Amino acid sequence: MAFNIVLIEPEIPMNTGNIGRLTLASGSILHLVKPFGFEIDDARLKRAGLDYWQHLTLHIYENLEEFYSKNKGAKMIYFSSHTSKSYLDIAYEDNQFLIFGKES
Repeated sequence: MAFNIVLIEPEIPMNTGNIGRLTLASGSILHLVKPFGFEIDDARLKRAGLDYWQHLTLHIYENLEEFYSKNKGAKMIYFSSHTSKSYLDIAYEDNQFLIFGKES
């Protein structure tokens, strides 16, 4: 089962690199929404997964409006540390968008 992993305004390059590696290993697609808290060529990002970066299916958006306009009608699941529902209770489906906000 492949997903669309979405990071909105990621701030920590190591997290983004590790998630990039995860998307590659799972056959998923990585979506990054600007602004970023780092440069894409950041050395910390590189150590965490940029050596795999050329193999990723990656989409970069200038802002949330562009992301939503290009992905209209897609099934989206939003993850938060401030919810009472567990991620284990979600009915996952192929090609869903799994959306994570910035770390802060």
